[in-house]
Amino acid sequence: MKEAKENDLKLVLASASPRREAILKQLKLKFTVVPSKIDESEFKADNPVELVEILAVEKAKAVAKLVENVIIIAADTVVVADDQILGKPKNKIEAKKMLKKLSGQEHQVITGLAVLNSVSDEVQAANNITEVKMSNITEVEIEKYIEQENILDKAGSYAIQGLGGIFVEEIKGSYYSVMGMPIHQLAKLLKEFNYGIL
Repeated sequence: MKEAKENDLKLVLASASPRREAILKQLKLKFTVVPSKIDESEFKADNPVELVEILAVEKAKAVAKLVENVIIIAADTVVVADDQILGKPKNKIEAKKMLKKLSGQEHQVITGLAVLNSVSDEVQAANNITEVKMSNITEVEIEKYIEQENILDKAGSYAIQGLGGIFVEEIKGSYYSVMGMPIHQLAKLLKEFNYGIL
């Protein structure tokens, strides 16, 4: 059987995130969406950097079982404040606690990225750490924000590209990584598979 060439393979995004989908569309990539349904709580690591890479790889591997002859892009993002991982809030009460914790403080947004060739099973992974400084957020602002934006699908309970951007004073690193997809690293990983964005 003739092996498919990498640049002939179609792209698959292993994520239900509308933000990641929007970023890939912005890059003018043609792709299909096949969300990964792994149980993230099953995976452990010694630190958040290692964890996001493991989760990104596992998401890609899970989708590789569902589709053939594709290049799969997967990612995972966490917020880390005072050595505590802040994932997606379970409810509005938890979201309020997270935003109060982030208020006036610096935190890290860590995104793991994986690209997998389902023909060869080769996978490449990377991570990005971006420092974010938040302004002081009042309780009234937190209440109003939570009512106006869907925060339950966002690590750390905010989205920099949405209303949450008004709370962000400064970032050191990749804006796109804070959104959940560091595009400079994505381009490098795709090049490893002879798949150029340009």
